[in-house]
Amino acid sequence: MRHLFNVFGQIMAIEMTDDRWQSYLMGPDGKRRKVQLAIPSDVTGAELAQYLYDIYHENATPTNGDVFEIVGSRAPD
Repeated sequence: MRHLFNVFGQIMAIEMTDDRWQSYLMGPDGKRRKVQLAIPSDVTGAELAQYLYDIYHENATPTNGDVFEIVGSRAPD
């Protein structure tokens, strides 16, 4: 399962692969770059936004102050 998030203005893809979460930053051209982010495998898809908020909250700005899943982005891989 793939989830796409806006994390304080940056687009991040989170995918479950081999029972592990993998995370990627998405570039404006659609290319992705792997992020070294440890997400425990027991974090559910529904909990990912809060987890990302907790990790990246210092990146919040007045114009980008939240983490949210981009609607319609979930698609089986």
